[in-house]
Amino acid sequence: MTEHHILRLGHHGDGIAEGPIFAPMTLPGETVSGEVEGQQLRDVRIVTPSDQRVAPPCRHFKSCGGCQLQHAADDFVAAWKVDVVRNALSAHGLETEFRPIQTSPAQSRRRATFAARRTKKGAMAGFHGRASDVLIEVPGCQLVDPALLPGLKVAEELALIGTSRKAELAVTVTLSEEGLDVSVANGKPLDGPLRQQLAQTCEALALARLTWDGEVIAMRAPPAQHFGSAAVTPPPGAFLQATRHGEAALRDAVVDAVGQAETVADLFAGCGTFALPLAQKARVHAVEGDAEMIAALEGGWRRAKGAKPLTVETRDLFRRPLLPDELAKIDAVVLDPPRAGAEAQVAEIIRAGVPRVAYVSCNPVSFARDVQNMVAAGYRLDWVQVVDQFRWSSHVELAACLTLPEGEAKGLHLARLITSF
Repeated sequence: MTEHHILRLGHHGDGIAEGPIFAPMTLPGETVSGEVEGQQLRDVRIVTPSDQRVAPPCRHFKSCGGCQLQHAADDFVAAWKVDVVRNALSAHGLETEFRPIQTSPAQSRRRATFAARRTKKGAMAGFHGRASDVLIEVPGCQLVDPALLPGLKVAEELALIGTSRKAELAVTVTLSEEGLDVSVANGKPLDGPLRQQLAQTCEALALARLTWDGEVIAMRAPPAQHFGSAAVTPPPGAFLQATRHGEAALRDAVVDAVGQAETVADLFAGCGTFALPLAQKARVHAVEGDAEMIAALEGGWRRAKGAKPLTVETRDLFRRPLLPDELAKIDAVVLDPPRAGAEAQVAEIIRAGVPRVAYVSCNPVSFARDVQNMVAAGYRLDWVQVVDQFRWSSHVELAACLTLPEGEAKGLHLARLITSF
């Protein structure tokens, strides 16, 4: 056993000592001991605890791999997550105003993917253990909404029906007003008897919808999600913000960043998290690479009351970003790309001189890269709003407002007109 002093937290939430040596469930300023294996510290013991260390609220924390930071005070985690974004920007020489972080409450996750296996005595479901394939049952989970916990029993029932002792199901359970929306991956191949059993299980457990390896088996009622005044039925397993609180915080930031824009392009629009609320006050063009998601978005808009005109387009924005002539009449752009960011699309936004950009990101590194390119082209990073809807994890999300000063916008617009002749 050797002793080590923890210097800082890494991006995955592990404490880092000189070396670097990575020590899970430790905090800056702590002295710890353990056995070094490569760059990992095993069998960690806390010699001198930090004053930011707290008792984990969940009894499963030490064994379950679902959370990384329950041992740290909430204020510490909040400050650390803001600093992750601040440091990413600082690496590019960027500074801005940071609005107070928005943190989702405990027991608020509306979606979880449970692992489920058959056992000698029946079946079990839960999360994987920390850095292992061991399955941990989590009946007292403090992360997910209590209404989602019956999904553990659902996952067990599905494991009994649809997997062997050597396999493991991935059962994604999502809350909806109509009941649990359940999507299963890695199950047995579908045949007639299995389809019948699954349909009966959907009815018996009062599930809203049951999907098996991408195929809808049964749907008692469309599992709708509400975005603004629109009710949308997302495709099975489609992207959804992790908590209602986090969704609202990001939506409010986007609405603020868009301002009084009359025409908005929502790029990487998903099922309409931002496009549909924005359509209550602006004309919106929503672009998304997944055809099923864009169809769900359009269906929600058609059923919504009081919405302004909205157009949709299925398009791979990595390969075919919107070009300046397509952005010519757009007052504001909403960007919500995957972790890779939106480098190609940002280049076209710069060329077009779009006056306002609301940028939503789940990766501070790619966000900072894209913002650096925009700032170099004359945009101003007005503010950043960090949102922690993945509570007790190392995951960070944010929304930001970028604007092009009026003189710069007019200059780019004039240049575009001259080039077109």
